[in-house]
Amino acid sequence: MAESQYGFPTEVLSLPSNGLLYPEDSPLRSGNIEVKYMTAKEEDILTSNNLIEQGVVITKLLESVIADPKVKLDDILIGDKNALMVGTRILGYGANYEIMLTDPDTNERVEYTVDLSKLNNKTIDEKQYKNGNLFSLELPNSKRVVEFKLLTHGDDKKIDEILKDYEKVEKLTGVSQELTTRLKYQIQSIDGNTEQKTIDNFVDSEFLALDTRAFRKYVASLTPDIELKFEYTSQTGNKHILDIPLGLDFFWPAAE
Repeated sequence: MAESQYGFPTEVLSLPSNGLLYPEDSPLRSGNIEVKYMTAKEEDILTSNNLIEQGVVITKLLESVIADPKVKLDDILIGDKNALMVGTRILGYGANYEIMLTDPDTNERVEYTVDLSKLNNKTIDEKQYKNGNLFSLELPNSKRVVEFKLLTHGDDKKIDEILKDYEKVEKLTGVSQELTTRLKYQIQSIDGNTEQKTIDNFVDSEFLALDTRAFRKYVASLTPDIELKFEYTSQTGNKHILDIPLGLDFFWPAAE
């Protein structure tokens, strides 16, 4: 811990993207983000019933710990945001994260402690980032060429706002429009055509299921992130790779 230019103790966290997907003039281009240590102010945020009910408590927490006022959470890629969340949790309450899990072999409930400091960032191929946050894929079946971007926290917020407008329709039909809405926001052009009407029509009427699967797999391979998984040895001795459960209790004991 060291006193920084901001007048309070900070730490520098590395971003899974190495900063390569941000504009040259972005402070995130350095591949690092400077964050302040959590204080009573942040605990006020975590225990705010109003923020919890609105579902924005973690967002407000992360906005509060970013040290550089030039860095906006909305501009941060989802994978980098995940790393920011893990780093903030470690700085605030330590690396040990106590969880309850169901043993995959015995189905018994087990207490387990995950060491968050052992989580690694995904290995990325920096050569794929030569065009910044713009990628291209020729779909294997239709041979259409799709240009797309990786989503930021701000993109996710806008998608959520759109989906709220569809809630009434979803209740009537029972069909969620989340996947198509996300695709329409992520895709930037079809065969060089950037008109949103063309993109929307492609997603709704022309995006073959076989191609959407290939698209999602390719996007996942490109997406920088922190590996939110851990190795668990079952009571039978078998080893399993499990997902780390995330929620408000991730910041325990603040949420007690």
